[in-house]
Amino acid sequence: MKNLLLLVDPQNDFCDPGGALFVPGADEDARRTAAMIHRISSSIDDLVVTLDCHHVLDVAHPLMWTDARGNPPPPFTTITLEDLKKGAWKPIREAWGDRLRRYLADLESFCRYRLTIWPEHCLVGGWGFGIVPCVFEAVTKWERENAETATIILKGESPWTEHYSAVKAEVPDPEDPRTGINRALVERIRSADCVAVAGEALSHCVANTIRDLVEPLGGDLSRLVLIRDATSSVPGFEALGQAFLEEMAALGMRLESSTAFLS
Repeated sequence: MKNLLLLVDPQNDFCDPGGALFVPGADEDARRTAAMIHRISSSIDDLVVTLDCHHVLDVAHPLMWTDARGNPPPPFTTITLEDLKKGAWKPIREAWGDRLRRYLADLESFCRYRLTIWPEHCLVGGWGFGIVPCVFEAVTKWERENAETATIILKGESPWTEHYSAVKAEVPDPEDPRTGINRALVERIRSADCVAVAGEALSHCVANTIRDLVEPLGGDLSRLVLIRDATSSVPGFEALGQAFLEEMAALGMRLESSTAFLS
C-alpha cells in the first residue's frame, strides 16, 4: 500500500501569527502536522509540499489596482467585472485593461470565487514564503530517515491569475504552462493508494486542490483523507470551508485526526 502525504502551503505567512496572511489556528495545525509526520515517518512513501509563490505585482495584490484617485484597494477588497466596467477599480497600467477584463469575466464564469485582494504574501525568497519551521524540520527529518526527497511544487508565480489549487490556476493562461494542469502531480496522486492532505487554507487552497482532483480521479475520492485538525479556513470564509467538506464527503473523501491517521 502506497501512502502519499500532500502538504498544502505550510508557510510562514499563513502559519505564523506574524505572517502577512495568518490563518487563525494554522500555527497549531502546523504543530499537529509536524507531530504526525514524526509519528508515521516510516509509513509515508511519498511526500509533496506545495508553496504559494508570488511577486509584489500580482492580480490579487493591491499594487495591480487603483481607484479614480490613485489609491490601491485595501486588502480583502472584492473586485468584480462590473467594478471594472464602472471604473470603481482599474489596473495601474491602462494597457492591462483588456487582459484583466477578460480575466474577471472568465473568473466569474467559473463560479468559484470573485477576485479578492489579499495582503502581499508569500513573496518569493522572503521570510513569509518559507516553510514554517516545525514542518520544515519534520519534512527534512523524513528525508533523512527514509533517504527520500520531498517534492516541492510552486504555484502562483504568474502575476496574471490566481492559483489557489496545486493542480491548476483559477484561470489557466495558455501562454504560461505553469498555470495549466500539473499532470505530474495528478499522476502521483493516482498512483497512491492513500493520499492524506493537510495545510492551509481549508477554504481556499486546500479546497480547490481537492476539487481539481475530482475529475482526474473519476469522481471517487475514497483514497483521499483530509487531516481535519491540520487545516483551517480564512476568517470570513468559514462557510466555504464547510461547504467544501460536505461536497467532498459525498464523493468519498474521509476525515481523520492527525493522531488517528495510520495509528
